[in-house]
Amino acid sequence: MPDDLSSLSEPAAPVRVTPREEPPAHAPTVPPRLGKWLWGALLLMGAGLLAGGMPRWRQRAVVREETRSLALQTVHVTRAAPAKAGATLQLSGELKPHVEAEIYARTNGYVRRWTVDLGARVEAGQLLAELDTPDLDRELSQTQAELKQAEAARDLSVTTAKRWEHLVANRAVSPQEAEEKRADSVLKQAALQAAAARVERLIEIQRFAQITAPFSGTVLARQLDLGQLVNAGTARPLFRIAETSRLRVFVRVPQSHARAVTAPQSATLTVPELPSRTFAAKVVRTGAALDPVSRTLLAELEVDNSDAELFAGSYATVQLNDARPDIPLSLPAQCIFFRAEGALVGVVGGDQRVALRKVSLGRDLGQTVEILSGITAEDAVIANPPDSLVDGVEVRLHAPSGPGVGTPGGPPHAR
Repeated sequence: MPDDLSSLSEPAAPVRVTPREEPPAHAPTVPPRLGKWLWGALLLMGAGLLAGGMPRWRQRAVVREETRSLALQTVHVTRAAPAKAGATLQLSGELKPHVEAEIYARTNGYVRRWTVDLGARVEAGQLLAELDTPDLDRELSQTQAELKQAEAARDLSVTTAKRWEHLVANRAVSPQEAEEKRADSVLKQAALQAAAARVERLIEIQRFAQITAPFSGTVLARQLDLGQLVNAGTARPLFRIAETSRLRVFVRVPQSHARAVTAPQSATLTVPELPSRTFAAKVVRTGAALDPVSRTLLAELEVDNSDAELFAGSYATVQLNDARPDIPLSLPAQCIFFRAEGALVGVVGGDQRVALRKVSLGRDLGQTVEILSGITAEDAVIANPPDSLVDGVEVRLHAPSGPGVGTPGGPPHAR
């Protein structure tokens, strides 16, 4: 025990530390040529890997694309078309003058003279014929004489009434007698007015002894001659005048096209005697209802005839180019399939995805069916959809070898 303590108390021998030698600061760790060769080897290995891997990557991409393409369903598409061609509407019509009138006699008399004949062009107010009216002249003279008598009687009654007014003031006569004189003057005044009205009436009738044209036009008929007795109210007209620079055409439009004819729709008119000529016409008005017997709509057209090439009363054919009824679209019957929600069709959009559309069906025309609503003429409809077709699925369009590719936005193609 004391030995150990003595050993601990002895001082320890100093330890000598040898300093570590540091490498030179600028001494290279790798030889220069070995580093360059190392980098070159790495580059060559990367180029080799890239050159060897690119064909494999490309092949894998092609395989993936082909697999995706083969997984898509190929479909044929078509587009809806009108159920039947809308032919131009041709109707039969009759040409009539724009204005036409038959001139009758308004007074009795004998034809003194006539100034126009058949085919003459007359102006409004022009004298056509003149009548001799001896009976009317004598009746007018008698009525004028009665007018003077009534005027004289009225003057006498007025003067008498004034005198009796003075006598009543002087108490020479009774008020009752004065009232009778005043009433008599009023009665004579009314008789004068009646006589004056008869005179005016006969003067107006006497003016009809000169027969004039009511408007400018052409004389189509003259049925009087010199010395002929003319009676007022007879059913036989003296003249027939028509304004033919414009003609009216009346046609009967069938009910199926009635809504398609409106003013001012243009039309083309032809007549049998001028087969190589066509005349421009237009619809000016139509009737508000259909004829319950013929189920047709009366339409009036107007055609210019300033060169007088058309005759009033002629038969004409009117072609209404723009009068086409609303024709529904139609699709082949195999485009339509049925499910719980009703009749459906598959429409391919621009993103090559299918949209199922519910459609309303019209008439079944055999190979085609009318589509009343649900699609438009621009929609690409799958021609023969499978039973497993679902909404939103991506499809591939069949590419035909010839022209008329049935793709959305292109011309229609039917299977």
